[in-house]
Amino acid sequence: MSPHLLKNISYSVLDLATVLDGFSAADTFRASRDLAQQSEALGYTRYWFAEHHNMAGVASSATAVLIGFIAGNTKSIRVGSGGIMLPNHAPLIVAEQFGTLASLYPNRIDLGLGRAPGTDQITAMAIRGENFNAVHNFPRDIEKLQQFFSSGNNRASVRAIPGEGLDIPIWILGSSTDSARLAAEKGLPYAFASHFAPTYFEQAVSIYKNNFKPSEFLQEPYVMACVNVVAADTDEEAERLSSSVKRMFLGVITGRREMLKPAVDDINVYWDRMEKEAVEQMLYYSFIGSAETIKENLTAFVSKYGINEVMSTSHIYDRKAKLHSNEIFAGLFG
Repeated sequence: MSPHLLKNISYSVLDLATVLDGFSAADTFRASRDLAQQSEALGYTRYWFAEHHNMAGVASSATAVLIGFIAGNTKSIRVGSGGIMLPNHAPLIVAEQFGTLASLYPNRIDLGLGRAPGTDQITAMAIRGENFNAVHNFPRDIEKLQQFFSSGNNRASVRAIPGEGLDIPIWILGSSTDSARLAAEKGLPYAFASHFAPTYFEQAVSIYKNNFKPSEFLQEPYVMACVNVVAADTDEEAERLSSSVKRMFLGVITGRREMLKPAVDDINVYWDRMEKEAVEQMLYYSFIGSAETIKENLTAFVSKYGINEVMSTSHIYDRKAKLHSNEIFAGLFG
C-alpha cells in the first residue's frame, strides 16, 4: 500500500447545512458559504448539499437554492446535490432548476440523484401526495431527465428550457445494492452514503464495479465514498469534537432529533451500551483523529475498496474547529 496513494484521489465536501444549537438557518448558510470558499482555496473538487425535510437541525431542504447561493459565492469549485431525492420531484422541474443553475454557472454543477424521501413517512406523504409510490419510477425518471438534457429533445412537445443541450453530470447516490446495480447498468458515476449506511458498502461497490457498462457519460466505473471526518491537532481533541456528531446520530436512532450540540468531555453520560453500539455501527466509516491517524486509516480504506473520490462530511459544533478540520483533511491529499 503506497503512502502516496491519496495524492491520486479527489476530495470533496458534503454539507447537510447543519443548524447549531443556539443559532439559526441564516447563520448556517453563512457558515456554509465560508466553508465552501475555504474548500475551494484548499483544492476540494466539489461541494454538495443533501436534500432533507422536517428536521430541526438540517436546513438543506431547498437544495437547488443553496447550490445557487454557494456557486454564486465561489469561482471554480463544482457545486451540486448529494442528492436530490428524485421521487420528490417531477423530472421536468429538476431539469429546469439544474438547467438554470448550469446556465448561470457553466461547467460547475453536478446532479446527484437518490430515491429515498430524505425524511419520515408522514412528511414524504405531504411532499409526494398521490405520487407516494414514485420511488418505483426512479430508473425511468432518470431516463426522462437525460432526455430533457439531451439536445435531441428540441423537437419534443415537452422541453426543459433552460436545461436542454447542457452538460450536467448525473450521479447515482445510494445506500444499498439496488442503487449499485442501477448505476452500473446506466454507466453513471456512483456515490455511496457510507457516512450513515455502512452495511452494504463493500457489497455495493463490488456489484457496481463488476456489472458496470460503459456509456457515453463514463467509460470506467467511478466510486465516491462519503465518510464522516473529524480532524484536529491531536487524537484526543478530535475524539472530544466527535461527541457532537455522535449525539446527533443518537438522536437519529432514538427519534429525538435536535440541533447540533456542543462537544462534551464525556459522551458516555448520554447513552447506554446498546445505543452506543448502534451509533458506532452507523458511524463505522468515520475518520476521527490527528492528521497522522486519519491518513493511515484513510489510505487503507481507499486502497481496500479502490475508491476514486472521498467526500467528507463533518458535524463539528465549533466553527473554527470545523474549518481547521477541513484544512487538515485537505492536507492529507497533498
